[in-house]
Amino acid sequence: MTPSPDLRAQIGRIYREEYGRVVASLARRFGDLDIAEDAAGEALLAAVEQWPTDGLPPNPGGWLTTTAVHRAIDRIRRESLRNSKHQAALMITDDTPHEPVGPVEDDRLRLIFTCCHPALAAEARVALTLRLLGGLTVEEIARGFLVPETTMARRITRAKAKIKAANIPFRVPDGSDVTDRLGAVLAVIHLVFNEGYLAGAGDDPLRADLTDEAIRLGRLMRTLLPDEGEVAGLLALMLLTDARRRARVAGGELVTLDEQDRGAWDKALIAEGHALVRECLARVAGGGPDPGTYQLMAAINAVHTDASDPRDTDWSQIAQLYDQLHAVTPTPVVALNRAIAVAELDGPDVALGIVEGLALDGYHAWHATRADLLRRLGRSAEARSAYDAAVAATENPAEKAYLSRRRDQLAASD
Repeated sequence: MTPSPDLRAQIGRIYREEYGRVVASLARRFGDLDIAEDAAGEALLAAVEQWPTDGLPPNPGGWLTTTAVHRAIDRIRRESLRNSKHQAALMITDDTPHEPVGPVEDDRLRLIFTCCHPALAAEARVALTLRLLGGLTVEEIARGFLVPETTMARRITRAKAKIKAANIPFRVPDGSDVTDRLGAVLAVIHLVFNEGYLAGAGDDPLRADLTDEAIRLGRLMRTLLPDEGEVAGLLALMLLTDARRRARVAGGELVTLDEQDRGAWDKALIAEGHALVRECLARVAGGGPDPGTYQLMAAINAVHTDASDPRDTDWSQIAQLYDQLHAVTPTPVVALNRAIAVAELDGPDVALGIVEGLALDGYHAWHATRADLLRRLGRSAEARSAYDAAVAATENPAEKAYLSRRRDQLAASD
């Protein structure tokens, strides 16, 4: 029976929400990422075939996990892995972990640390974890890295091949592993959050399942490493950003920060985020390490969320923080965001000079920022062209709607 469009959408939503949990659980049981990923995919196909007839199970996530376990065992049997057959059969009812739990008790967090093994290149670690944990498509991951989809596909394939060749196990990391892999793990969590906060594809402009999962993992990291400033900084950044979720889309259109209803912001999340930022600042003032990327980004968001009216935003402080951030992370994207603050302080003409010198032609936000600056300078024809490029470079429906409206307003005013 073919599922109705509504049921298909519901199945897709459930699968996205449960994918990381299913893959992580199977990876722990079977110690093989390929088996875990393939079995999770087969469980989805089984759900599409059975749920339209049988109805949604009371516990869809549990159903997917159980079905995936059976599919994994079937695969092991088909491949005649004799040494694994008996143990695999026991796994149907035996939930005892193969190893001591160690410092990381959550399966999904353990999966992130496994994929962030130092034998893999840093970008491959992040990409592989996004694929296995978040269930993001290769296309979505490629957008996050600003690289072609074919490049990302090869990167993920090579990472999996490296895991097999090096016999990297799905194992519990010890204390030193946690420290060594921290940067890659935080990057993974941040990219998962970003894909949920402004979805790269699909009908939903926001994916709360991904933002919620990233925040959940951030809280786990905070419990694991309570004295690590960058962990606190990343959690603060996500909380302060997610606090604006309800105000970000209205009538199917993206709402920019300066136009958002600040009364709709989540005050509890903002208070929690501000407290974390103050903690980071106190640690630095007390002789701790200089703030890193996530702490500085969180501080920038703290300044934004501290203003009850956009006209009260302290752009001078934001520009200073971006100067510090660019010194720590001198990327074109940071320079682009810094240019937005420069526009508020020194004018759009100065900011446009900065923006046009950045090698970000494939990045939709670069085109959108350039379009807005050109609009403010009265260069309408160039602004419309830049808006066209921005619309073409994004697949997010709410962002497309916003950019198209701004472009059309220019045409109407001419």
